[in-house]
Amino acid sequence: MSQVLDASALLTLLHEEPGARDVERALNGALVSTVNWAEVVQKSLKRQADVSWMRKGFSEVGVIFEPFTLVQAETAARLWNKTYRYGLSLADRACIALAMDRQLPILTADRAWAELDLVIEIRLLR
Repeated sequence: MSQVLDASALLTLLHEEPGARDVERALNGALVSTVNWAEVVQKSLKRQADVSWMRKGFSEVGVIFEPFTLVQAETAARLWNKTYRYGLSLADRACIALAMDRQLPILTADRAWAELDLVIEIRLLR
């Protein structure tokens, strides 16, 4: 089953943290917003990781990078009122907007998301 991966899920895999195997099993057919991809690359560069292989490597295992659309941008903006008290970033809301747009569950390592009252399923890694 397809699902949307949050940046935290991809970072869990890249950093070999608890839950990495669950992310690995979810890669084929998973969707990732390009906004979340920017966050993954930024945080990897901050750790001085080699990012040259990442886009191609994730694509080869079936990850589908989805452009951030105008509809998703408006949805992300509307989500701010529901999510600001949980500390969700624009990238977090972009992930949720993609999942809402495609009516797919989200896989995330961010435990605060379990508190959100949304119309989509949130699957926590740990």
